[in-house]
Amino acid sequence: MKRRDSFKTLLVGTVAGVTAASSIGCKTDTGAPKEAAAADESADNLYGRLPKEITRDKRIKGAVFLNEHELTTIAILCDIILPATPTAGSATDAQVPEFIEFIVKDMPYHQLPMRGGLMWLDIESNRRFNKEFASATDAQQIEIVEDIAYPDTDGSKADMAPGIKFFNLMRNFTLTGYYTSKMGIDDLGYVGNFPNVWDGVPEEVLKEHDVAYDPEWLAKCVDQSQREVIAEWDDRGNLLT
Repeated sequence: MKRRDSFKTLLVGTVAGVTAASSIGCKTDTGAPKEAAAADESADNLYGRLPKEITRDKRIKGAVFLNEHELTTIAILCDIILPATPTAGSATDAQVPEFIEFIVKDMPYHQLPMRGGLMWLDIESNRRFNKEFASATDAQQIEIVEDIAYPDTDGSKADMAPGIKFFNLMRNFTLTGYYTSKMGIDDLGYVGNFPNVWDGVPEEVLKEHDVAYDPEWLAKCVDQSQREVIAEWDDRGNLLT
């Protein structure tokens, strides 16, 4: 099973409980979908947001904690964890680095582990390749990641413990950010709750009990074959169809 498919299997059963956190949409830069930019511009008008919540979000977004180098490193890690596929964008396409930036400001107890983990990554990369992680080649980056992406079950990688702990944090952030975004939810194929089609008691059951629906009553019920038809009204509010 592919890595992304494994993540989807783990998350598909729980995504309904976290979709409310998907206020972070897709990229709003030059290459971003227009609808994502529009959603970001109207963020203050999100349904149910209280004025004090809007003010708080603006304050958090306006604060600065992570620097450009740290954000670049986070973006690289995010896309290593969830790269793009032919059918879905990457973590950075879903604006996961921005999500992580918001979270560490919103929940300050994540700041030290995040900054410390990024420093450890650069130190390890300098030790191995004499360059910071963001400047390393793809192969060099993957070499480090493969040493910290899995639990140290036998204690043979004690020197990697800080990196393993940090990568676990990054993986959790990346999956949460991605699969609570519109792009991630589309990737899961999650459609939310919707009504089932019910045509009443089956005909064979009605016959078994020698009963039947009143035709006049049935005429007032919803025609399930028309349930997808959108009603139309005239300028005066009279129903046309």
